[in-house]
Amino acid sequence: MRIMIWTFILAASLISCGSRTANSAPIVELAATHTLGLPESPAEGDVVFDKMVHDFGDVSVTDGPLSCTFTVTNNGTEPVAIFEVVSSCGCTDVTWTREPLQPGKSGTISATFKNEDGPYPFDKTLTVYVSGQRKPVILRLRGVVHEKKKSLSELYGAQKLGDFGLKTRQFKATDPLKQGMIVTESATVANLGKKPLQVDFTEVSPQLEMSVSPNPIPAGSTASISFTIRADDSLYGKNTYVATPVLNGKRAAAPLSIWATTRENFDRWTEQQRNDGSIPVFENSTANFGIVQAGKPVEIRFTCTNKGKSKFHIYQADPEVPALKVLEIQDAEAGKKGSVRVSLDTSLLEKGENVFMLTLTTNSPLRPIVNLFVAGEIR
Repeated sequence: MRIMIWTFILAASLISCGSRTANSAPIVELAATHTLGLPESPAEGDVVFDKMVHDFGDVSVTDGPLSCTFTVTNNGTEPVAIFEVVSSCGCTDVTWTREPLQPGKSGTISATFKNEDGPYPFDKTLTVYVSGQRKPVILRLRGVVHEKKKSLSELYGAQKLGDFGLKTRQFKATDPLKQGMIVTESATVANLGKKPLQVDFTEVSPQLEMSVSPNPIPAGSTASISFTIRADDSLYGKNTYVATPVLNGKRAAAPLSIWATTRENFDRWTEQQRNDGSIPVFENSTANFGIVQAGKPVEIRFTCTNKGKSKFHIYQADPEVPALKVLEIQDAEAGKKGSVRVSLDTSLLEKGENVFMLTLTTNSPLRPIVNLFVAGEIR
């Protein structure tokens, strides 16, 4: 039991993600493309990319090399340069604008995926080093290579709403959303019918904007659906946003949903605030409740000491499963202790070994995400 539990915890500890469900149950399927992560008002000197991911969608092995271009714009007041672009593998060639980008000017990064390795999903990265940027920018190339071309119904019929073809009705933002920023996810959809399909939306979450292009979607054709989420200072952790399609004037039978995790944006803090930030040190990251009979309630408290110079605050605590519930959160002043108290309803769990994660979204610049684990055996 211990070997299995600690193997799971080691793997899960490598994952840094929020887990708050605001409007619906957790979503497991990924959106096709992450295209934007920009401040509402980019700071002076910012370099802006038109997209962070290019999704080639569904292609076949006979399509040959696949090419795309990312546009880079200098929104600052000083020239910037793309020093280097490193591909994650030899299957992707890349070229980029070598001369410095003057303020207001744009350059490009062009990539070609060779598409030589047969049918499989791919997700390749380009690591971009730009002058004046503290961290490199990660761009992605994605797609699914098939042995042979498939029909629209085969590709988009699994979750269709009438003639509106979808691979999934649930989408996930690829990267975390930071406060003061927006994120846009896009995917490919299809019109499986024999006449143009106008797609509008109703019952849209306040932080969400939706669009389809082209719209109407020509008969027997594909289009891009985009979801733009704007960060809300009142929402942290995992949040789910919804919108109901209206197809040729008729409300669809089911909504679409997209979820994103929201974190603090420490770039908005001064250097002094970051240096004086809270530093939580938890006594234990894993609480093992041992062996209990199914139906017996379990209550656990995680305790931490704040080693930083300012108050440690937990914006949101997100249980991985409904059986795990947060009962109490106590913040910690500088040098003081704080805690998170949770309960586990074992009647909702399968018998055997169980490991669940509790994700904390915090105000600590050094530990913005803290993953805690509850482990044990149900008999």
